[in-house]
Amino acid sequence: MTSVDHRYFIITEKPPNPKHIEAGQICYTSEYKHKTTSKLSVIPLSSGVGLNYDIDVNHMSPLTAEEAELLQALSNDKERLKWFRERNALRTALGLTKGVPVIVEEKKEELRGMIRYIGRLTEPKYPHHISGTFFGVELQGPDKGKGNTNGMYGYKEFFPCPKDCGIFAPFSRVRPLVPSSLSPSPQPQTEELSPGDRVTYITNNICRHGMVVDVQERDGQHVVRISTDTDENGKTGGEVQVPLDCVAKGEVPTVDVSFTTEPEKMDIDGPAEELNSNDFGLTVNSVVEVNLAQGTSYGIIRWIGTVPGRKETLAGLELDEDRGVSDGTLKDVRLFTCPPKKALFVKLSSCRPDSRFQSISANHHKKMPQVEDTEKDGESTTWTLETVPPVSAEQVQQILIGRMKGIQGHCNSCYMDAALFGLFSCSSVLDSMLFKSTAPQDAPIQKTLLHNIVNPLRSKGFVEGRHIMKLRQQLQKHGYSHSFTTDEKDPEEFLIVIMHHILALDPLLKLSAGGKVQESYCYQIFLDQNHSLVLPTVQQLLEHSFHSTGLKLAEVPSCLILQMPRFGKKFKMFDKIIPSLELDITDLLSEGPQQCILCGHLAAKECTECFKDPVFNQTGFKVFCMTCSSQVHSHPQRRFHKPVDLDIPPAYLGHSMPHALTRDKLELFAVLCIETSHYVSFIKYGPKSEDWIFFDSMADRQGERDGFNIPEVHACPEVGMYMEMSPAELANQVPRDMKGVAKRLFCDAYMYLYQSTNMCLYR
Repeated sequence: MTSVDHRYFIITEKPPNPKHIEAGQICYTSEYKHKTTSKLSVIPLSSGVGLNYDIDVNHMSPLTAEEAELLQALSNDKERLKWFRERNALRTALGLTKGVPVIVEEKKEELRGMIRYIGRLTEPKYPHHISGTFFGVELQGPDKGKGNTNGMYGYKEFFPCPKDCGIFAPFSRVRPLVPSSLSPSPQPQTEELSPGDRVTYITNNICRHGMVVDVQERDGQHVVRISTDTDENGKTGGEVQVPLDCVAKGEVPTVDVSFTTEPEKMDIDGPAEELNSNDFGLTVNSVVEVNLAQGTSYGIIRWIGTVPGRKETLAGLELDEDRGVSDGTLKDVRLFTCPPKKALFVKLSSCRPDSRFQSISANHHKKMPQVEDTEKDGESTTWTLETVPPVSAEQVQQILIGRMKGIQGHCNSCYMDAALFGLFSCSSVLDSMLFKSTAPQDAPIQKTLLHNIVNPLRSKGFVEGRHIMKLRQQLQKHGYSHSFTTDEKDPEEFLIVIMHHILALDPLLKLSAGGKVQESYCYQIFLDQNHSLVLPTVQQLLEHSFHSTGLKLAEVPSCLILQMPRFGKKFKMFDKIIPSLELDITDLLSEGPQQCILCGHLAAKECTECFKDPVFNQTGFKVFCMTCSSQVHSHPQRRFHKPVDLDIPPAYLGHSMPHALTRDKLELFAVLCIETSHYVSFIKYGPKSEDWIFFDSMADRQGERDGFNIPEVHACPEVGMYMEMSPAELANQVPRDMKGVAKRLFCDAYMYLYQSTNMCLYR
């Protein structure tokens, strides 16, 4: 039987018998046993064996199943009885739904958040029993990080949220941010206000009119955000914040509340010169900005229309940030769909085209010398180079995370989108290519790359697809490929065209082979057929590739771009590859001192036959000092090895090697992955294990043939969990069962990007 088959009651007065039944306990009886008598045979939920007790109905009050589940979440009978008698609070809790902003009490502190889950956390211990209903709240704004969960309880995820940004609480600790007529509130009871309501408010003793944007609680006081018809200066399209007790629902006739001799009237229609939306040509999907009390907000128009009782044309915006009031509903009517707190409804006349697409003018930009732009048929125009630093770890959440973030994909551009996002969003290792002198005919391409792609990506976290198409058209126009605007390419093909043919960047990689130096921009890992690797790390792959080809690094590269071994794009050589967060390239350098792998002294010999010997470490070339080499090769299995002499720098000859040799290491900053011919990016943006983000330039789509792609960037801290696993644990992970997008990183890696934080300062 289910809860539908039962009647529930709460003991409101301790009965004389049985003595162990306390006031506040919840009981139930089967529907078919329920009769209108003076006593009722009930089973307390605290009784695991299902014993029936006859209790006087005057000592009980009936509950709905929903009320019983809410009360069952409380910790003891005394609390249940107390909150049962708070009938308004109980009814308010029954009306809460997902997406509602709330205040949740945690450790004597009131925190602001959003309901993400409502339901049980555990299954009932006994048949026919019920579990308590809890509210899963994701903390918002300045209260982020004050929680105690990431949405998981008992190893089960109930809703996704960042670490320590979630709380599970019973209804007694949760109340709606906007108080209803039923909810307990320290404020005087007023008629409930909702986003979209027409209101009259008082500022400077003058009555004015506007539309409710949101109702918030600040320092114990409720404040109403209002989109004004006109402000004190007669301007339209503004926003004010007014105490709740200064706001009345509806349009109250304009009066002079200061009792002066000449009442001041308000122009509710706005000045005659108010701009019409046609002046800007704004339509659905236009990218716009609107001035709010917190500053300028940016978004996309998702709906345009009118609502009953309003003359003005309204626009429904999906904002870049969580500054909205709903998920696309206005007065309980769904007009479009978006994530919670992203939708905002304002007058269309309040919207302006997004100025960020017109020019970049961030205050922290550094002005650079002007250069000539010869793109237009030989006409020389000037443009100003501006630098925007990469997005820092502290800025990632604010600038990059969200829908319509990253680079917007269009027509097979994912290879370019993923590569550019990986190279420039959070790293400056190749910024020199954006400012170096280049041929006049190639300057427009450099301008597009810097001015239309890299700078907007770093300053506002979004690049329109038209700018990527412009770059592709420029590359095609310059004759590097006749299909750059239509066909799918490989990231390395695009990068080599940009770095080598266009911007003439010095090769990133210098390889030494047989005394000769070869130059390249990327390195393709090749393995011999006899390799024994099963679940390799990137460190092992690089070392095995260098070992089989006899290569060394002539110098430490500022940026190392590694292509994983594949049989074409569709066939992977390994089911999983473990990312190496650091690459130790000390033993891969052709010059410089090396340490004996056994004693740590100056190495003088290298043995290629010992490289795969299982008795040694699985990584690193096998180099020895003279003494250790002699001892190692005295073993019968190694007597026929042929160690070769290392090139020891003259300054180290005759000296012993200190144990604390500085190792040359590169750090991972991006990974490009491919699955079914679609490229995506992972970015390692910070030092913490969970500091990973995932980017897909075509994560979603709006419309069909005439629609557009929706790029998305989201955090993927689950990657850090798998990175901390042992190889044995990781080998046992079934790809389809791996959490989030971790499977794509470990199973679909195509290209790894590493940087030297030291060398990039000099190149």
